[in-house]
Amino acid sequence: MAKIFLTGGAGYIGSHTAVELLNEGYEVVVYDNLYNSSKESIKRVEEITGKSLTFYEGDIRDREKLTKILKAEKVDAIIHFAGLKAVGESVRKPLEYYENNVGGSITLLEIMNELEIKNIVFSSSATVYGNPDTVPITESSPKKDCTNPYGWSKSMVEQIMMDAQLANPKLNVILLRYFNPVGAHESGKIGEDPKGIPNNLMPYISQVAIGKLEKLGVFGNDYDTPDGTGVRDYIHVVDLAKGHVRAIKKIMENPGLKIYNLGTGVGYSVLDMVHAFSKACKKELPYEIKPRREGDIATCYADPTLAKEELSWEATKTLEEMCEDTWHWQTMNPNGYNS
Repeated sequence: MAKIFLTGGAGYIGSHTAVELLNEGYEVVVYDNLYNSSKESIKRVEEITGKSLTFYEGDIRDREKLTKILKAEKVDAIIHFAGLKAVGESVRKPLEYYENNVGGSITLLEIMNELEIKNIVFSSSATVYGNPDTVPITESSPKKDCTNPYGWSKSMVEQIMMDAQLANPKLNVILLRYFNPVGAHESGKIGEDPKGIPNNLMPYISQVAIGKLEKLGVFGNDYDTPDGTGVRDYIHVVDLAKGHVRAIKKIMENPGLKIYNLGTGVGYSVLDMVHAFSKACKKELPYEIKPRREGDIATCYADPTLAKEELSWEATKTLEEMCEDTWHWQTMNPNGYNS
């Protein structure tokens, strides 16, 4: 079976993808600097699957180390998750984000070129669509101005990969544009473990539910949406991980350049999420309405038709499962991997 190399594979989406790849019989090699992740997640991936993977601690900007490992491992494809990912922090530290996310990706592509590794799946984001003209968003929707350096770093890496593929038609590139990943593995062993105050809605809600945070701030209730709060396409991380397995199958067919949205096609508001989570944890969750955040948009959800047609993939997990699995992970691991 093919050997797949995951940069940032100890992180939230990377660890869930490692589970699905191992379950499908792939060999998995993880390379992660553990800046925003934990080695504990690797141990738990092995517990869940009953299979072992190879782990290296290292940074994608470390050209010498990365070259040596990729040369030794002889991998068939790379899934590139590694990157800094906090929107607010990216506004405060733009150079760090560009140096890490864009610079690291260029280093990786140069090494792939040198070693003639020809398959890469990139962990991109719906942020590249900016404030969309229409919803649902299809892959042919125009890329717009991003609203923060994190989004721009994803957009820039996409462009760099497209240009690299154009210059070298032997290179196969699949860009996966994620909508809003939430949830956790049903075992409760792996999940989202943000460092410090969470940036994303679901871990924030779950930390309010478990009593670590006092209440949820809801930014804006005057958007043009059914209840005035922002609407997003939330996708269960296990569905998302399965999308990567499908992308690996696709990339082995030498597809050239492909772009896929990974979302459910359904938009839920912030208050929909609060109410669904209240049901999962069986308690009312305190929240307060705050002013809108700069850069936030009213509505954003995917048209996932292309992934269904070309990857035979679609999201199957419900909002209820997203909330229940998050709550299960949070109660089993109140302090994340440090519990």
